[in-house]
Amino acid sequence: MTETVEVPFWLLAAIGLLALWVLLERLLLPSVRWFFRRRVNLLIDQLNRKLKLRLPTFSLTKRRVLVDRLVYDPRVLEEIRAHCESTGAPWDATLERVERYAREIVPAFNAYFYFSLGRRFARWLVQRLYKVRLSPRGTSVVEGIEGEASIVFVINHRSNMDYVLLAYLAQKQAALSYAVGEWARVWPLQQMVKATGAYFVRRGSNSALYRRVLERYVQMAVEGGVVQAVFPEGGLSRDGDFREPRIGLLDYMLREHDLDAARDIVFIPVCINYDRVIEDRTLLDEAGKRAERKSAVSAVWGSLKFLARSLRRRSRGQWYRLGYAAANFGEPISARQWARTRGVNFRDLPRRKRIDITREFADHLMSAIADVMPVTPVSALAWLLLSDSSSAWTRQRLVEGYRQLLDRIASRHGNTWVVRRDADYAVDLGLRMLTIRRLLASEDDGYRIREGEAPVLRYYANAIRHLLEETETAILSNTQAT
Repeated sequence: MTETVEVPFWLLAAIGLLALWVLLERLLLPSVRWFFRRRVNLLIDQLNRKLKLRLPTFSLTKRRVLVDRLVYDPRVLEEIRAHCESTGAPWDATLERVERYAREIVPAFNAYFYFSLGRRFARWLVQRLYKVRLSPRGTSVVEGIEGEASIVFVINHRSNMDYVLLAYLAQKQAALSYAVGEWARVWPLQQMVKATGAYFVRRGSNSALYRRVLERYVQMAVEGGVVQAVFPEGGLSRDGDFREPRIGLLDYMLREHDLDAARDIVFIPVCINYDRVIEDRTLLDEAGKRAERKSAVSAVWGSLKFLARSLRRRSRGQWYRLGYAAANFGEPISARQWARTRGVNFRDLPRRKRIDITREFADHLMSAIADVMPVTPVSALAWLLLSDSSSAWTRQRLVEGYRQLLDRIASRHGNTWVVRRDADYAVDLGLRMLTIRRLLASEDDGYRIREGEAPVLRYYANAIRHLLEETETAILSNTQAT
C-alpha cells in the first residue's frame, strides 16, 4: 500500500481527459444546454408575439424526429417495398438509402440563427448593395388570410440574392423555408442554409425513391403550416425574361390536398426586379452557350470575390450601390377556391389530367407574378434605349420617354408598381449606373449603346417586356417628335 506506482504520462493525460469529459458531460454541458434552450424558448415566445405568421410546431420539432417520421412514413415505406420487389435490393440497404435522402432534405431550423444572426446579415448585406424598396401593400399582404391556411410565396428568380432579399423583406412577416439547389451543398454554406430552414433539392433526379421522400417532406411541411418560398421557374432567368414554370414542387403540394380540410393552401405572388443583377453577364454567357456551367464552389467563390471588390471600393469612397432592388406582391390565390371554380379535385384526378391541371395552375401563378413586376429605372432606360438604338438619346429625350412609358404602363397595368416616378431622378440614376458599367457612351449629341453591350441592356429590358411590347412604337414616335 505504501509503494510508489508509476503511471506513464500518456496514460495520465488520457485519464485526465476522460475525467474532464465526464465532468463536462454530467455537470457543465446540461447547464449550458439548459441556458441556451431557455434563451431560444424566450426568443421564440417574443417572435410569436411580433411575427404576423407564428412559427409552426413543425419547424420547432427536433430534426431527428422529423427524419424518423419521414423515413417511416407509410407512403415512403410502400415505395421502399415496391423498389425492393422490382429490383431485388435488400430491405435494410434500401432503408439506409432512404434515410440518407431524408437527412439530406430535412433542414435543421435554428430560430436563433435565423432571426438573430441570419436576419442581421441579410439586412447588412442587402442595404449595402441596394436601395431596397417594398411595395406599399407588402406589409399587409398576409392580412385577411384565414389563420389555418398554409402560405406559399411564389417568386420569379432573377438572382441568387433573391434568397437574401426575401428573407430581409419578410423578416417581420414569417420565417421562410426555401427549396435550394445542389449549388449550395458546399461547406460551410450547406450548414448555414439548413439552419435557416431551407431544404435541398436534386434537380432532375430519376430516382423514384428520392422523389417519394422529397414529395412526402414537402407535403408534411405544408400540412404543418411551414411558410414556403418557391421559385416556379426552377432556376435563374438567363435572358431577363420569365421562364416556363416547372411544376414539380407545386404538384407535390397539390396532389394530396384535401379541398374539404380545415387548412387551405394560399399562394402569394411576389415579383422581384433589380437595377443590377450581380450574375447578369454570367447568365447571358450561359444562355448563349459561351461558357460552361460553373460548379457550386466556383459560383460561390465568384460571388465572394465580387463582394470583396465592392467592399474595398466602398472603403475607398469609389463605390455606388447597385441601384434599386424592389419587390411587389400580388393578390393571394387560394388553391381551394381556384380548384372549385374549375370543378376539379387534385386528389381524384388521374395522373395525366392532374399534371395538365397543375400546369394550368402554374401558368396562372406566373401570370400573377408577371402582372406585379416592379418597374426600376435601369429596366425602363434599357427599354427606351433599345427602342431606337441607332440614334443618340439626349437626357431630355430620356426624361420625356420615361414619363410616357410610365403613363402607358399605368393605363394598361393597374397592379404594376413603379419604384421611382420622379423622371429626372430616375434617369440620372440609370445613366450613372449604365455609364459606370461602360454600357453607354456619352457623346456630344447624347448617349449611345456601346458596341457589343446591347445584350446586357436587353437582359434588363426583358424584365418589363411583357408590360410594354404594344407601346414601343408609340413611345418611340412621341420621343422623336419631342
